[in-house]
Amino acid sequence: MRAPWHLWLIGILAVLWHIGGVSNYIGVQFRLDFALSQMDDRMLAFFDNAPAWYDAAWAFGVWFGLIGSLLLLLRHRAAAGALTIALIGLLLASIHTFFLAEESMMADATTGQMAFTALIYVVLILLIYYARALGRSGVLR
Repeated sequence: MRAPWHLWLIGILAVLWHIGGVSNYIGVQFRLDFALSQMDDRMLAFFDNAPAWYDAAWAFGVWFGLIGSLLLLLRHRAAAGALTIALIGLLLASIHTFFLAEESMMADATTGQMAFTALIYVVLILLIYYARALGRSGVLR
């Protein structure tokens, strides 16, 4: 079956979206200037004191999001599974960020930050749904 035009559009946009997440992750993990310049002392302390499982969940979220998006472009049926792992990583990282951290980010989160977090969830859920639909229709092999 030939790939529909929207697969390429959505796949490329998904890869670009997830490159942004990976870039942010790498910037924070390696303390790169572009990432640090956007943080105040409280945010730096949050990342410095985060447990290893949080870093792992965040890594799974961003890297499997990118992998899932690339698998979508490659028309591989594992795309939905990779994107689901990304969603689980995001969920675990969010639980720590907003509820378990000693200084929860929920208290200082702006409406824009909360809206962007919600957007990340929406994008991932829609991508999972899309990948599953393509798998059922035989577009993904």
